Amino acid sequence: MTELIASLSNPLVKKARALRQRKARAETGLFLVEGIHHVGEAAEAGWDIQSVLYAPDLLASGFGRDLVARLEKQNLPVRPVSAAVMDSLSDKDNPTGLLALVSRRSLTLLGLPAADVSSAVALVSPQDPGNVGSILRSLDAAGADALFLLDGGVDAYHPSLVRASMGTLFWKPVVSASFDEYLAWARRGGMQILGSSARAPADYRTVRPAVPWILLLGSEQKGLTPAQQEACDAVVSLPMRGRASSLNLSAAAGILLYEWLK
Repeated sequence: MTELIASLSNPLVKKARALRQRKARAETGLFLVEGIHHVGEAAEAGWDIQSVLYAPDLLASGFGRDLVARLEKQNLPVRPVSAAVMDSLSDKDNPTGLLALVSRRSLTLLGLPAADVSSAVALVSPQDPGNVGSILRSLDAAGADALFLLDGGVDAYHPSLVRASMGTLFWKPVVSASFDEYLAWARRGGMQILGSSARAPADYRTVRPAVPWILLLGSEQKGLTPAQQEACDAVVSLPMRGRASSLNLSAAAGILLYEWLK
């Protein structure tokens, strides 16, 4: 039986802990995946799992234990750790006792043919990883094909984004690019670009996208700039009937996706 890791200073534990920082993820090409469902999705989708850590005292789920056994049979480095070690690595109050170090994938616009995208979401400089993960989950549920992260902002492999995506990160392409690169790619593919702004005169229910199309959303604080709105084929708004002046970014994306993909 593999020896249980109980030291917080173990090299593998320190490596895993460092992956909570963007710099370490960029330098190593790895990211953390925490939770039974998320690790299971990464494995099923065929992502390159470098190491698996599990806490026998915490992993009560039969499915989770079966997953560990399957990963061991695939000759992956699977290491048991103490509950204290797992607690030091987890950002959850009640860790399920399983996490993995997984290799990142760097998908570019050149690697995503426009013909493979009939509907998608593009976010300009998003700042909240939870929002981005939720949008990825919503676009998967609604039936859209891809997510574009434009002009920096959130790292696609931030732990909060991975968790909020509920595993959809491993199935839907996520592409990072500049706004200008994305715009050129979309135009070459004949895609309709639909923006959203609280001040747009067109109600979202009066617009029906022509396939292929991309929903373009600005950052949580600044929204789309005038130049970015000018690049859109149409800009729509969602009616605000109460005192709130705007919706959460992921809520707005979910409403628009379900309206236009119904």
